[in-house]
Amino acid sequence: MEEKKFDPNSLIGFILIFGILLWIMYQNKPSDAEIAAEKAKKELVVKDSKVKESAAKIGSVSGTANDSLQLTQLQKSLGSFAYSATLPSAKDEFTTIENKLVKLTIANKGGYIVEATLKDFERSKKGSGQLVQLIKDNNAQFNLQLATADNHTLNTKDLYFEPTLTKNGVDQILTMKLKASENAYLAYKYVLKAEDYMLDFDIQTQGLNTILKTNKPLQLEWDFKTYANEKSVSYENRYSELYFEYEDGKKDYLGQGHDKTETVEEVSYVAYKQHFFSSILLTEQPFKTVELYSNNLVNDTDKDTIFTKQFKTVVPLAFKNGEIDQKMNWYYGPTDYKLLKSYDRNLEDIVALGWGIFGWINRYLFIPAYGFLSMFISQGWAIVLFTILVKLVMSPVTYKSFLSQAKMKVLRPEITEIGEKYKDEPMKKQQETMKLYNKAGVNPMAGCVPGLLQMPVFYALFQLFPALIQLRHKGFLWADDLSSFDSVYKLPFHIPAYGDHVSLFPILASIAIFFYMKMTTGDQQMATPQQEGMPDMAKMMKIMVYISPLMMLFFFNSYASGLSLYYFISNTITIGIMLVIKNYIIDSDKIHAEIQENKKKEPKKQSKFQQRLQEAMEQQEAMKAQRKKK
Repeated sequence: MEEKKFDPNSLIGFILIFGILLWIMYQNKPSDAEIAAEKAKKELVVKDSKVKESAAKIGSVSGTANDSLQLTQLQKSLGSFAYSATLPSAKDEFTTIENKLVKLTIANKGGYIVEATLKDFERSKKGSGQLVQLIKDNNAQFNLQLATADNHTLNTKDLYFEPTLTKNGVDQILTMKLKASENAYLAYKYVLKAEDYMLDFDIQTQGLNTILKTNKPLQLEWDFKTYANEKSVSYENRYSELYFEYEDGKKDYLGQGHDKTETVEEVSYVAYKQHFFSSILLTEQPFKTVELYSNNLVNDTDKDTIFTKQFKTVVPLAFKNGEIDQKMNWYYGPTDYKLLKSYDRNLEDIVALGWGIFGWINRYLFIPAYGFLSMFISQGWAIVLFTILVKLVMSPVTYKSFLSQAKMKVLRPEITEIGEKYKDEPMKKQQETMKLYNKAGVNPMAGCVPGLLQMPVFYALFQLFPALIQLRHKGFLWADDLSSFDSVYKLPFHIPAYGDHVSLFPILASIAIFFYMKMTTGDQQMATPQQEGMPDMAKMMKIMVYISPLMMLFFFNSYASGLSLYYFISNTITIGIMLVIKNYIIDSDKIHAEIQENKKKEPKKQSKFQQRLQEAMEQQEAMKAQRKKK
């Protein structure tokens, strides 16, 4: 193996490279000034870090002190319920529960409903794009007045509740708790079911028997200002009222006007009715006493008013074993007779269908009949067909009335002859006239009875059509809403008692009434002679021929066009029936022959009415004779 030899050139190269590296390192060495600056920088960073840490500690101590001070101040004003103001829920936040029909928004502050929106109904007119909101913009408040053991008087509407939203199947359950501690609280429990306007509502307390004064009841207050939701504010306001049920099924209302108040006992529900929509508070255990208040917010000159009525209910809630457990219900929905009746809580009684026999006719005859017809045809044509059916049913009564008038018309010459013969003997004239009626088999009151029989039907229908929510926003011919007026022309001025628009259906109904009265008045004048000492009915009827249509025109101009449509169709049909009866059914010659045959027979025994009438006339004649002697 060959031995390696030392190469001096390699050593010289290594030394040269090492020297160059040392020179470079020396040239890059920081100066003393740079070293001092870097040292100062490091010290500054450390110092700044310590300052920040100290500041954080000082801030923490200061925040704790502020929180403690704030809590002390809250306890002074809220007592034990200061705890609720320290929770994360003590914010102006909201929780929403809703189904296909209604949307309800509940606020943390107060724990009550601040918005109630009906999803299937629009305001004012169809296509407005604005849903009916029974509650919005703080128009309603629900409050409990709390008297605490440490002598505070608190209002729940000013305090913050903690919301908890859960579900039980399809039911949404929202519990709002006003806490005095984690285990002591006042709770509102809302339960909204699927496809239902009615929701359960409970008020419960837990662990507050030492915090609240339980020797006095809690004061429940429900304030409400009803929004105008219809085209005609004055018409809507006429049907907006406070209804209530008391003493196991009795129903009443507070009435129209300003500052109406009433105290009622054993109340089952209180309903704030807004013509077609209602807000109702129901209770399973009747309220012992309730103070009710109603105030009208609409004047005749108000056109753009926002609210119609102001309502208020005050209820004392008594403690039981130191706690409150009141089970109730809320209803926010349409004033629909069939829907309200389905709850089996007598809520349908708030629908104004008339009292006594009028309400009975509507409930058991007209509502089922009209409801059946409207299932197959539109609302307008349902009114037309319904009117025809009513007139056909009443046609026998109409026939009786005209038959009586025809008989009186045939007897008129003989009655006039008796009047001339005994013109100086009023008593004798009356007696002979009654004998003629008796012989001919004619009852002078027969023409009035059919008219009286039609009055309940007339008034029942007058109440029915304004109460039918089915007509709301349903059009017919030129009317776009059968539940409101059918304006065809907007006036540039306002006429007192008439309005600032022209409705066409009332005009047509007034024309029909004019011709109807013209026909009937003429027949009545010819049939009935003027009686001695009685006012001239002929002149009065002539005046009424013009006054009645004019009253109809003014009164119904702002009413539901569906009602005017009914009266127009009804009077038109009546005129047609009258013409048929007069020209094709009633034969005057035959009636005259029948009366003459009756005269040959033995006179019928006088009715009790005729006997009393004759006795009254005899007494009157006797009194006149005595006055003459004196």
